[in-house]
Amino acid sequence: MHIQLMTDSGVDLPQHLIEKFELHIVPLNVIFGDDSYRAGVDLDLETFFEKMKASSELPKSSAPAPHTFYEAYKAVDPSKPILMLSLSEGLSSAYQNALMGKDMLLEEEPDRQIEVINTKTATCGMALMVQEAYTRIQEGYTFEDLTIHMEQRSEKVATLIVLKTLENLIKGGRLDRVKGALARTLNIKLLMHGSEEGKIELTEKVRGNKKAMRRFVDQVSEYSKNFEDKVIALSHGNNEERAKSLLQEFKDRYHFKDTILSDMGPLIATYAGEGGFVISFFKD
Repeated sequence: MHIQLMTDSGVDLPQHLIEKFELHIVPLNVIFGDDSYRAGVDLDLETFFEKMKASSELPKSSAPAPHTFYEAYKAVDPSKPILMLSLSEGLSSAYQNALMGKDMLLEEEPDRQIEVINTKTATCGMALMVQEAYTRIQEGYTFEDLTIHMEQRSEKVATLIVLKTLENLIKGGRLDRVKGALARTLNIKLLMHGSEEGKIELTEKVRGNKKAMRRFVDQVSEYSKNFEDKVIALSHGNNEERAKSLLQEFKDRYHFKDTILSDMGPLIATYAGEGGFVISFFKD
């Protein structure tokens, strides 16, 4: 491709699409105690979930350093413009570090073309953005037109989340233990969404897993009415069979044009836990 797509490992995409999109991914760091791993490089998802189950504390994550972004940009053919689609600034310092890495390279090579976009989403929402950018490149968009288009698209991503378990929210201190214990007793499930600023906010509390999943599917209609020309992306927390049937349910009900299914990576899975789901689609 004449434009290089790049992102960080806040994105969740299956390997065959990473290869198809010729995507360069700058890894975030995942920290268990004194041990640090690069997501998707030193730590695969199976090992991540095993470590998370075994640990009394949740892992921490940190954004790639500015110099790491600088090195990633520098490794790209200088004749290729780079579009970096960054994890939401509301969730990580990755966006600011990506900008600093860009400035570092431009000081050395001022003729390079690099644009960094705050996607205001994560996981499969970023996958949706990458797929959109790839499609427009194939249609012949110039780098300038692509950048403008993707900035506009970042304002239109709906990201919806349902949690099967509250254990990780309690363990991570994001939910009070007493309130968490009460919620477990009452079988409360949480529905969440990505805000306009790219933060994760509570939408509603639903009692019972079946009711929560029905509501998860129903609420899509509150964000858009026309889905036939849209793609829906879904990521799951180590629950592939249920994810496949859920994705088919979305497609059957709303007639999405296409789907993307991916495992949920360490960043979101740390708080969503096993059995959680995230979906993303464009609102218009």
